Amino acid sequence: MSAAVLAITTGDVAGIGPEIVVRSLDSAAYPTGAEPLVIGCLPVLERAARLIGSVRRFRLIDAGESGSQLRDRVSAMLASGETPVCDPCAVDAAKAPTGRVSAAAGDAAYRSLVSAIDLAQSGLVDAIVTAPLNKESLHLAGHHYPGHTEILAERCGVAEYAMMLHLPEPALRPVRALLSGGQLATGEVGCEGVSIVHVTLHTSVASVPGLLTKEAVSEKIGLMDQFLQSAGNSRRAIGVCALNPHGGEHGLFGDEELRVIEPAVRLCHGAMNVSGPHPVDTLVRRAVLGEFDGLVAMYHDQGHIPIKLIGFDAAVNITLGLPLIRTSPTHGTAFDRAWQAGRPANAAGMLEAVRMAEKMARRRSGIRRGP
Repeated sequence: MSAAVLAITTGDVAGIGPEIVVRSLDSAAYPTGAEPLVIGCLPVLERAARLIGSVRRFRLIDAGESGSQLRDRVSAMLASGETPVCDPCAVDAAKAPTGRVSAAAGDAAYRSLVSAIDLAQSGLVDAIVTAPLNKESLHLAGHHYPGHTEILAERCGVAEYAMMLHLPEPALRPVRALLSGGQLATGEVGCEGVSIVHVTLHTSVASVPGLLTKEAVSEKIGLMDQFLQSAGNSRRAIGVCALNPHGGEHGLFGDEELRVIEPAVRLCHGAMNVSGPHPVDTLVRRAVLGEFDGLVAMYHDQGHIPIKLIGFDAAVNITLGLPLIRTSPTHGTAFDRAWQAGRPANAAGMLEAVRMAEKMARRRSGIRRGP
């Protein structure tokens, strides 16, 4: 069976990233068509395996080899029962304190991500799956980025990009049934979950109105349309969120809808199946009931809260606008429960990110599943 090779980073070594990577690899639900190349600190991975009682064996691999050699070695190692690991981390990564912020952990997360990006840009892997990093640790290490998304965009040299949260249909279906009273909603058949892209991201709420422009909103509408098209969605129904309560009430509660969002929707309307701005309190429900395939949120929490409420462990973070595929779980480093044998981390989000990365890689490259 042909396989998609995934670069899976361990994220912040002080958090739950190493544990959920190992738990995902050990899970019976791990997709057989996704061959993992783990990027991170080898001693930390081995310690995570001991923590959860895993018998998984890891082995270093030279990521500097040519593409065909690297892929062949990944497959050979996996076939022999060993998991290949590329370790670009500094020696102090293995000594980073657990469950708290540190420069050593931040630097290890950055190095691992950059290594995965380099592999993907060289065509040596088909997609990247990232475990969570800690932004304060990242900054302490001298890497002044708001998060994964901005590092990826800079390394890939793209100016138009966005964070999107995707809730797969299997996780959404029970909520659809609950809200519809067990009846199929109009447009539900053929839906593949709900996706939400963000116009602004890691910034203060106070700065959001000043950052919204017609160009920024229309750009994110376009990125959402491209994603839905690449995912094989023929309807591609997009709903755009209002910023203010009740959609601004025609300027009574703010003029961003009239001045920025509505003109952006009109700009895209002829070429795309898009409408808005709609009041968010009803728009999310309409999307869950199958009326929309994708939503465009104006700021971070406007999109994150409903997705995480509905399917915290099942939602997947996907970076749009990149020349490569990157997915991740939507949760953070969970320092409060990291590296505690008595409080096992939930790897469901990591597994969903792996599944989505494999699916997107197969669609992009035409990799076929075996019989």
